[in-house]
This record gives sequence, C-alpha cells and structure tokens, in this order.
Amino acid sequence: MASSTIISRKMIKLLSPTPPSLRCHKLSFMDHINFHLHSPYAFFYPKIPQNYSSKISQILENSLSKVLSFYYPLAGKINNNYTYVDCNDTGAEYLNVRIDCPMSQIINDPYNDAVGVVFPQDLPWSSSLNRSLLVVQLSHFDCGGIAISACTSHTIFDGHSLSKFINDWASTARNMDFKPSPQFNASTFFPLPSETNLSSTLPTKHPSKRHVSRMYNFSSSNLTRLKDMVTKESHVKNPTRIEVASALVHKCGVTMSMEKSGMFKPTLMTHAMNLRPPIPLNTMGNAVCIILTTTVTEDEVKLPNFVAKLQKDKQQLRDKLKDMKKDMMPLYTLELGKNAMNIIEKDTHDVYVCSGMTNTGLHKIDFGWGEPVRVTLATSNKNNFIFMDEQSGDGLNVLITLTKDYMLKFQSNKELLEFASPVVESTK
Repeated sequence: MASSTIISRKMIKLLSPTPPSLRCHKLSFMDHINFHLHSPYAFFYPKIPQNYSSKISQILENSLSKVLSFYYPLAGKINNNYTYVDCNDTGAEYLNVRIDCPMSQIINDPYNDAVGVVFPQDLPWSSSLNRSLLVVQLSHFDCGGIAISACTSHTIFDGHSLSKFINDWASTARNMDFKPSPQFNASTFFPLPSETNLSSTLPTKHPSKRHVSRMYNFSSSNLTRLKDMVTKESHVKNPTRIEVASALVHKCGVTMSMEKSGMFKPTLMTHAMNLRPPIPLNTMGNAVCIILTTTVTEDEVKLPNFVAKLQKDKQQLRDKLKDMKKDMMPLYTLELGKNAMNIIEKDTHDVYVCSGMTNTGLHKIDFGWGEPVRVTLATSNKNNFIFMDEQSGDGLNVLITLTKDYMLKFQSNKELLEFASPVVESTK
C-alpha cells in the first residue's frame, strides 16, 4: 500500500481581504439542515509539461489566493450552531505531499479505495466544524505525475457550488486576470426561520472501513442501447442517461440482495435534484432537493418500469416545487430526508443513494497543464452511486460503493457487465 509524506503544510490567505460588511455570511436554512462534512474530490494529471513541473505549487497557491478573495466564506469558520460563517480570512489549508509510488499504481487499482492516499488522512467525509472549510492537497508521485484533491465543507457548498469553485480556480490558474462571479446570497432564498429547531439537520453517517468502491463506465453506445431497450418495452419517453444507468445499477443491487437473502426486499432509491433554476446559477450554497423512488414488487424493479416510476417521481417533485414558496423548500427537503431516514431506521427497504456531478466540466478541469485522466471521490457510504462525466465522449462513469461482500457479488453481475465495464486507466 502506498504511503505519503507531508513536504509542507500552510494556510493560503486571501489576495484581497474580505470587507467588514461581508464578515458575517449567513447560512441558509438549506445549508443548516445539510450534511456537515467534507466532500472529497481528486483530479489526476499524469504528464506535466517540463515548463510547469517546477512551479506547479506556486501556480496553485497564487491562483487559490486570488480565487478565495471571491469565495471568501471558504476561508472562514462556521459557528457552533451552523447559522453563519465568520469570514475572518483564516485561509484554506494547503498541503504538499510526496507519494512513494507511481500514479499508475493508484489509478490502475481495481478498487477506488486506493485514491485515499491523495487526501489528508481522516479528512474525507469528516466533520467540517473544527477544520478549514477548504483543504487542498497537492500530491507528487514518483513518476512525475500529480493529483490535486479538494475537500470542501458540504455545509456551505453543494455539488454545483463545488464545481463552480473548481472551474473558477482552474480558470484563474490559467489567467490571473480572470474574475469569478459567485453570489453568496442563498439565505435570501432560504432564510433561517427564527423558530428553527437548530438540531433539525439531515443525519450524517461516516463511511465504514468495511466499504469498498469501484468505478464503472457506461459508454455512449451502451447508454443508447439501454435507452432503446427501455423505450421499446414501455411508454417511457426520452429517458436521460442517468435515469437508465441508475435503473440498471438499482436492478443489479436488487439481484445481489436477493441472492444473499433468498427473497425480495422493497427498495428506496434517492436522487439529488438541483434547484437552479429557479434559484440563480451563480448562487453558492446548498440548493438541492431529493427525489424518493420506492419499489415494493419485483415487477417495479424491471428497467422500463423503474425508469417510468423515476420519471413520474421527478415530475411530481417539480410540480410541487413549482408552486411552492422558496422559503418553504428547505422544510420540504428536510421532511423528505426524515422520511428516508425513517425507512432506513426501520430496515424495511434496501436503500440506494444516487448523486450526479454531470455537465459540470469537472472531467476537463485544466489548471494550465492539460485535462485530468481521472476524476474521482474518496470512498463513501454503502449503496452509494455517484455519476460523473467520462473523461472523453458522452458516456458516464459511476463510482459504486458497497460493503465488501456485496461488491464481490455485484462486480460479477452479468447484466451489469453487458452495459458497463470497470474503469482501468493507463498513464501510458
């Protein structure tokens, strides 16, 4: 197993100090009820042009210092009851680390868990209360390749906000005259009500070491095959690539569960839905609602039936939110989250959690030395499916996290392998 050595650790300060008028960043109700943990993303770059190799860290530090002046809450500290960020310009934590192996050893490992070495120890998915809200690690491999990881507090950033920040950081690294335009005004859309019970948050479960993850690729052609199969056997129209891919991994999960228990167990699958629009695209913070899709019979698990059910649930949520006042959306999201947690606690359903980071540009993040060969996250909780754009083309990568014994069954599922293949990248 690869080991790491910290070369240096520092705090990156803002290029321009935060004005006193912005010192207190009010968290929105959606921020307050969200998961208070660090979301860990990593970007792998195998070949660094010679003219960059000696100054990568300086480029990252300088550009991070500038972009933090626009994303100033990331350089502050959350108060103890998660109602505001003290934008005190403490800065972002930045580590330079040496990894004692070539990059190929990490990204060619069949299990994604090997990427944990490019994150600060014990940080991914951990509490963001007493740690920097942004922690960056630059990892140097023996082969000359690098990985850039960023762990951001989910309390103030959802996936959309994170992708906007990473894209703006990369744009700044390529051109220091670039000016990002984030707006930290989510509390105007989702204000914290004065009577809020400040303990009302979505429960957080930290990943177990018994969980493992693997990344699978759905090629564009296989996604087309899946869509054709679903539409020919049902009245489903224009299914999205995530709808058909999540239906397939859900079905494989049910098959795996039935093989182990000998009987069908109802399921609950959750999907995250971005609320931008109607919330403006440049509004930073948490603006996500969850879609709950349940099955109670084996027939509902069939791909055409499940996609039809998922589309119906999505449309019902859209219709409900369309006529809902924005300040009521967080309460409704909290209600959905608690409904899901009640199902989990009663153990009446197998639960699968889906989230998507597609159409964000993260798969092509270029700090000046080219696009990454791999974009991934640290291993998360069991039965978790995270969808991302593949590095080239219109396909999908999905990071699948299961318990070890379930993964052994899942990865040999014939229907899965008919449409998806394990991701094994080469640095050659």
